[in-house]
Amino acid sequence: MISNTPSKLKNTASHEWVKAEADGTVSVGITQHAQELLGDMVFVECPAVGRKLKAGEECAVVESVKAASDVYAPIAGVVTAANAALDNTPENINSDPYGSWMFKLKPDNAADVNSLMDATAYQAHVDSEAH
Repeated sequence: MISNTPSKLKNTASHEWVKAEADGTVSVGITQHAQELLGDMVFVECPAVGRKLKAGEECAVVESVKAASDVYAPIAGVVTAANAALDNTPENINSDPYGSWMFKLKPDNAADVNSLMDATAYQAHVDSEAH
């Protein structure tokens, strides 16, 4: 399978993507692969601004016509923004998963982003799950 994971993003084994922003925060969303598995999104619950998250902590929920799925914090940090547009248009995740961030974090340690998977490693992870 050809990967459509943007090379500038980092990824987690639980299918979140992470984008380092110029202001030192990171944007977080779910990957193309995750939204394909889930199907048409009907509801998104983002974490509250100001919430302190631990790496790997359940912090958000996406619901589709097929299932509800937890979204996990990719790294430790404090939520600085939640994408309110997804309240009314959760289907944006289906049409543009890499343009539809769910929340932004101010990392406890910015270097933690470097420990996440790059596009090549993430694609290998997705391929290994398919077998």
